Amino acid sequence: MNKRHWLLAMTACAASWAAAQPAPAAFPGPDRTIRIVVPFAAGGGVDSAARLLADQMRRQLNVSVIVDNKAGASGTLGGRYVQNAPADGYTLLFSAATQIHTRQVMKNPPYDPQTDFAPVARIGEAPLMLVIAPQQPEQKLPEVLKAAGAKPEAWTAALPAFGAPSHLATLLLAKEGKVSFAYIPYKGTQPALVDVAGNQVQLLLDSMISLLPMARSGNVKPIAVTSRKRSPLLPQVPTIAESGLPQFSYASWYGLWAPRGTPPERIALLNKAANAAVGELVRSGAFASLGIDPVNESPEQFRRYIASDVEQGAELLRSSGFKPE
Repeated sequence: MNKRHWLLAMTACAASWAAAQPAPAAFPGPDRTIRIVVPFAAGGGVDSAARLLADQMRRQLNVSVIVDNKAGASGTLGGRYVQNAPADGYTLLFSAATQIHTRQVMKNPPYDPQTDFAPVARIGEAPLMLVIAPQQPEQKLPEVLKAAGAKPEAWTAALPAFGAPSHLATLLLAKEGKVSFAYIPYKGTQPALVDVAGNQVQLLLDSMISLLPMARSGNVKPIAVTSRKRSPLLPQVPTIAESGLPQFSYASWYGLWAPRGTPPERIALLNKAANAAVGELVRSGAFASLGIDPVNESPEQFRRYIASDVEQGAELLRSSGFKPE
């Protein structure tokens, strides 16, 4: 074989070998710890969901994924931390729908949740539950609405956080039930729940998983849930829709965000890992134990969902006369 034929043969072999190799990834996978920031205290519903997700994403991405609680300032302390983090996909925000209404409920919001973050994945939603003080004689929602309509000054509603699903769902209940509540703000669900149990305030509408232990123990009285169907976690409690307000439906939801400017390829990789993690949590029953229904969306679908939810929430706040604080 002469030199020319030898070079041609070697070139052909090299081309064949290269064609057989897997194409390199468009964007390299993570190679160090991913930090998921939860802007609320440990032990709550958001924190519990975040830890389940983190454990499964660790398995999907084959790197350490840790949860870091940075509570304070109505959830914006943790949000601000992620906003200022490098846009490389290694620092993420896991929060509830509260995150997206920052501009509607704060006079001087530290950021714009729609433009200062990159949506990664909406991973699940869960019903809220209405509970009342156990000292109250009412047993069903129509009785609560009738009593509140007849004597509104005697019915106060606890609000664990402005702009949270609990706040917006309570406004929606008052609107559709044609009643007026006096609203008392709290710094979180637990102090609000304690005051409902002691009849300092009469009702609370909040994440079902957060209220479930005290509802089961009888320390507060469960009245109705906001989902279209009854929850298997407390199947004896009717829905608001079947309790006289047939159009009523409301859900809390959980999502994952990255800092603005994170490369689309990294967002896509994280979205794929988050959706796969959700699938595993459904199969294991871990989500069902928290009353969470899975969601599988692309980043763009999540972005559109946020825009729609912000619009609905803003209208509820305007119609109720809410003033940002």
